Amino acid sequence: MARFNIRCYALIINDQKEILLSDEHRFGKAFTKFVGGGLEFGEGTKECLERELLEELGLETIIGDLFYVNDFFQQSAFREEDQILSFYFFVEKIDYSQITAKNHSFPLTEDGEKFRWKRISELTMNDVTFPIDKVVVEKVRCLF
Repeated sequence: MARFNIRCYALIINDQKEILLSDEHRFGKAFTKFVGGGLEFGEGTKECLERELLEELGLETIIGDLFYVNDFFQQSAFREEDQILSFYFFVEKIDYSQITAKNHSFPLTEDGEKFRWKRISELTMNDVTFPIDKVVVEKVRCLF
C-alpha cells in the first residue's frame, strides 16, 4: 500500500426509520454507498463530512456521534495502492425535507449521483456495494 485514503460517511436516518443511500456512477463503475466522501488535507473528520454534505446535498448539518471505524484492512476499489479507513457518523441535525431523494433506476448507467431512502427494517448488506458499508449495515440494523 502506498497511502491511506480516509473516508467520512453520514448515517442520515429520518423519522420514518429510513436511511439515506447514495447511488453513484463514477470511474466506469456503478455503486451504492452512504453519503460522504474523502478527507482533504487540513480537515478533521467531522469537518470533512460537513463539507461533503454541503457539496452533495446542498445542506448545512450538525454532525453527531461517531458510530463506526473499520478495524480491518480494506484495499480501495478504485486505486489498488490505497488502503481505506472509513469513519461513519450519525447526523444530529439536518432538514430532511430539503433532501432530493426519489425512486430511480439503479444501478446508474451515467456518471452522477442520486439519493434514495431505504427502510432500515428492509436494509440488507446487498443494498450497498463496498465491504465496510456492509459491516455498517449489519450494525445499524442491530439498533432498530
